[in-house]
Amino acid sequence: MPSPSQPTADGPGIYLDHAATSPVCREAVDAVLAGMSITGNPSSRHEAGDEAKDALESSRTQMAALLDCAADDVVFTGGGSEADALAVCGTVLAADGHRPVHVITSAIEHSAVLESCAMAHELGAEITILRPDGRGWVDPEDVRRALRPNTVLVSVMHANNETGVIQPISDIAAVVHEAGALLHTDAVQTAGKISLAGLGADLVSVSAHKFYGPKGVGALKVAPGVRLSPLIRGGSQERGLRAGTENVPGVLGMAAAATAALHHLDDPAHQAHRHTVRAHLLKGLEEAGDIAVHGEGAPCLPETLNVSFTGVRGDTLVDVLAVQGICVSAGSACHAGSDEPSHVLTAMGIPAQRARSAVRFSPGRTTTVDAVTTAAARTVDAIGKLRALGPAGAPQPSHA
Repeated sequence: MPSPSQPTADGPGIYLDHAATSPVCREAVDAVLAGMSITGNPSSRHEAGDEAKDALESSRTQMAALLDCAADDVVFTGGGSEADALAVCGTVLAADGHRPVHVITSAIEHSAVLESCAMAHELGAEITILRPDGRGWVDPEDVRRALRPNTVLVSVMHANNETGVIQPISDIAAVVHEAGALLHTDAVQTAGKISLAGLGADLVSVSAHKFYGPKGVGALKVAPGVRLSPLIRGGSQERGLRAGTENVPGVLGMAAAATAALHHLDDPAHQAHRHTVRAHLLKGLEEAGDIAVHGEGAPCLPETLNVSFTGVRGDTLVDVLAVQGICVSAGSACHAGSDEPSHVLTAMGIPAQRARSAVRFSPGRTTTVDAVTTAAARTVDAIGKLRALGPAGAPQPSHA
């Protein structure tokens, strides 16, 4: 079976939406299948339970290597969104002292964090939402100015899911810890792509399906001494922080994908290939003319390229390319189908009409230069045809 990022005999078949989800790597598939043959419950006190427990703890050690922490600091969850919710709301519920407590986040966060902050507000927390600069970068000094005596948590993502802009997490961590607060970072987009070592965050969320693991499983790093109140209550699994029998096959698949990802992080040829693919993709897209690269000027993941095309509606272009077998998106998969402009681009100060013209291209580990060259050429051709249609191919005026 060909890789999703390679051309096929019957069509282009070019998958450039890895920021939404990645194909499951062979190592993860094998691990999931092995996990399916494990009968016992990890909490059971017999041989079958011990087998499951041993597999779970071995996977915890593998995940700790990815998260740059001790194995005991890894809590398995049902995905990145659950990990974010546990980090944000769990911190608020467990906080002592000042009431109401205060949480700081940024306007470019994934909806999993923003909605968790909204829930925290319903629980009585005060929320401050910081705006990034025009590059989509959160200034650590803005964090410093927003801190209050009752601030218990700051949540800023490691890299943005729409623009790929990498945030100065270690600098933010220093500011936050000086004030005695905790730092959470959503590393869903960076895990397996860049190192998570030395971030300094107390809480780090990851999701397996973004680094070639199975869907529906994730993890949260919880640093020693951090107090969280569980959101899913029942049994004492995961140090009492996440009740419910663990998803052993999913966890094994995630751990195998994490180990494979670490191997690629250490491979100079792979690292060079990432940047080469981005350069060829951008060069090809520039042939369309009248384009803007969002996040330009800030450090970015090479796998994420967010571009808007004057006179073309982004979701229309995505649909046209999909017919040709080229998979891209108009923003976060969580907001697919929405007519609202991207909250990330809007927060960066990009006008709504320009934001509605944006398309996210996100190549992956096996994407070739030939694949992105073909995709860029077909995109340029589609843009030319849409522009020729006039208003029918252009962003529609907002009725807000």
